[in-house]
Amino acid sequence: MPAEFLNISTYKFTPFEAGELPVLQERLRGVCAERALKGTILLSTEGINLFVAGLPENVAALVSELRTLAGLSDLSPKESLSSEQPFNRMLVKIKKEIIAFGVDGIDPARKPAPKLAPRTLKQWLDEGRPVTLLDTRNDYEVRLGTFKGAVDPRIDHFREFPDAVRKLPEELKAQPIVMFCTGGIRCEKAGPFMVREGFQEVFQLDGGILKYFEECGGAHYDGECFVFDRRVGVNSELKETGSVLCWNCQMPLTVIEQQDARYVYEKSCPHCFKAESGSAS
Repeated sequence: MPAEFLNISTYKFTPFEAGELPVLQERLRGVCAERALKGTILLSTEGINLFVAGLPENVAALVSELRTLAGLSDLSPKESLSSEQPFNRMLVKIKKEIIAFGVDGIDPARKPAPKLAPRTLKQWLDEGRPVTLLDTRNDYEVRLGTFKGAVDPRIDHFREFPDAVRKLPEELKAQPIVMFCTGGIRCEKAGPFMVREGFQEVFQLDGGILKYFEECGGAHYDGECFVFDRRVGVNSELKETGSVLCWNCQMPLTVIEQQDARYVYEKSCPHCFKAESGSAS
């Protein structure tokens, strides 16, 4: 079946007044219901974060509506296509943070870390420029794919990132670091935090892995990119890969891993067996 659903992801750190959030919430709920859109929109006093899918003309109507809001006129979503609706329902939520970090005083709208364009990162890597790539994502995301040679902080949740940063080698504080995540939003908070911790040359990959795939393909990247919807993973062409989540442990499984004898649909996978073996020991 040809692709017909347009998937967008975007965010913007821009101040909203707390009192206007409930009104905005209802306004966006109405637009999404009218246009039969599904996904999640998060609103807070620090900005907006959303993952939404629907027919292209309906998604475009939502984007046009969002661009009428103060601070969102330059909203620039990342896009991909799918043959099925990847979300089950439409949620518009008011949250304390549009990406949970739990560190006070981090203000990406007013004090961001420098951004690095995807093509510039590729050029640096092509040239062999000495740079440390730092993956800010959770471990289950990293295992599906990451940049070659990237440092994996081995975290289960983004809130663990600050402690992981404090465990990095001291010498990295004087070296260039390019951090990255799926779409860029986690780095918006991770970057200023690292600067505050004394790291002197920190860059965040603008638009994250998805934007890098869009502009540079899969150069210097191994595997696929985990996404938080039914597709599970996309390749460097931003196409669904066939990866799935284990029904039991929720670990992402590549097509090859699904051929393992320990993978039983809606029952178990190789990671379930490893977890049981580890707990038994």
